[in-house]
Amino acid sequence: MINSLFANSYSAFPMFSGIGLGVFTIGFILFFILMAAVIALKGYALWNAAKRNETPWFIAILLLNTMGILELIYLYFFVGKWKKVTPDQSTSSSTVPPTTPPSSTSSAQ
Repeated sequence: MINSLFANSYSAFPMFSGIGLGVFTIGFILFFILMAAVIALKGYALWNAAKRNETPWFIAILLLNTMGILELIYLYFFVGKWKKVTPDQSTSSSTVPPTTPPSSTSSAQ
């Protein structure tokens, strides 16, 4: 009876008989790349929350596992990372104001 269940199958798991080993290997590699990216993003968001002394954000990012969504929202909207700065917005106190060129009045005519 048991042998008749696997009579037409070449593997011990007939449900996976059409899927090759390469599909699982690629899936595992992509999964580990995704996990490494999420861990790095979580660490960066936690570091920013601790540096800015934002305890509620630190606790939320630490306890909630949202696969990087909460971390991206925090870093993009609340910390302001990865925003493009236009030349009009990049005013800082360390920039030297432009000087006016000296007037070219010559007294020898």
